[in-house]
Amino acid sequence: MKVRCCIVGGGPAGMMLGYLLGRAGVDVMVLEKHADFFRDFRGDTVHPSTLQAMDELGLIDAFLKLPHQRLQTMDGLFGGTPVRIADLRRLHTKYPFIAFMPQWDFLNFLREAGKRFASLKVMMSTEAVDLIRRGETIAGVRAKTPDGVVDIEADLTIACDGRHSTVRERAGLGVEEIGAPMDVLWFRAGRKPDETENVFARVEPGKMMITFDRGDYWQCAYVIAKGQYEAVKARGLQALLDDIVRMAPILRSGIAEVKSFDDIKLLTVAINRLPRWTQPGLLLIGDAAHAMSPVGGVGVNLAVQDAVATANLLADKLARGCPSEDELDAVRRRREFPVKMTQRMQMIVQNNIISGALQGGDQPLKVPLVVRLITALPWLQGIPAHLLALGVRPEHVQSKAARAS
Repeated sequence: MKVRCCIVGGGPAGMMLGYLLGRAGVDVMVLEKHADFFRDFRGDTVHPSTLQAMDELGLIDAFLKLPHQRLQTMDGLFGGTPVRIADLRRLHTKYPFIAFMPQWDFLNFLREAGKRFASLKVMMSTEAVDLIRRGETIAGVRAKTPDGVVDIEADLTIACDGRHSTVRERAGLGVEEIGAPMDVLWFRAGRKPDETENVFARVEPGKMMITFDRGDYWQCAYVIAKGQYEAVKARGLQALLDDIVRMAPILRSGIAEVKSFDDIKLLTVAINRLPRWTQPGLLLIGDAAHAMSPVGGVGVNLAVQDAVATANLLADKLARGCPSEDELDAVRRRREFPVKMTQRMQMIVQNNIISGALQGGDQPLKVPLVVRLITALPWLQGIPAHLLALGVRPEHVQSKAARAS
């Protein structure tokens, strides 16, 4: 089996890049190890930067017909004090909201939309297990399928297989770990039709919690200090649920859906990035190149931005063969600054707000000065809104569109 470009991983980066390259007429294959996309992802936020890309592709009207909720203001309680840290209504953008949508709907939408491109093929239940080498060049992947192991030769292999990337490990590319002070317990609680609340984040001494209104349920993230999961389990499920309800009384009725620790997922938070994103014949993007903190929920959108930049820089070159490693490295040179700046901002939030809150203690929490200023001066709320919604140097679709088949 031979293709021009093989994309490993059918997440947001892989599916968006597959769509863009298929749209440009590049012979591209996306490999997804699961049989479908129906899994409980933590990245269900679609930011204005991604909505803008969908608009530029002519997909936005159909996309926004999918069930979703919209968030425009980010309100919280910090030690019981109401705060507002961002107001997306102040943005000068066509889509001034964050759309909450199950990631499987996003990925299925891209797969269905991409079926009109004969040059794009998506192979489900196909897991890349090794790389094919020709001397120093990566020449494709060896993949496990329901029918056995197959070799997929490719002029260019692009790894979009996440923070635990098999391709990255097989390529021997080292990761620079930056660190994070917390982990997250991820669960859902039932929501009654008449239950509404605008509070997004709650911070108390030793505790922090995020709640997302998902229509018929609350998606919840209970933040704990790094490495404290076993201590939380040792206290028992009821003690944890009691803490949650004390922080978020709105969850009192729905929390009954959490019946055991099996209903709670531990998300181990990591921030890292690759110093080198390429080898001859190989490029890594998305979480495979840089794992983001859940702060701001921007991971999906950074991955989509990587995909847009990759198509902008490489689609034309792929029509003629495999780009040189220097040409592949143009993706890192384009995207490294936004990645580093976003991770730096996440670290500032982690080190100056989250770490202090998780340390606990008997003293009441004081709202940090910068948060007090943003809350008191509404015009300031557009600044974090811009960084959150559009990011640093957002990408716009520039890759060409070949005639659809």
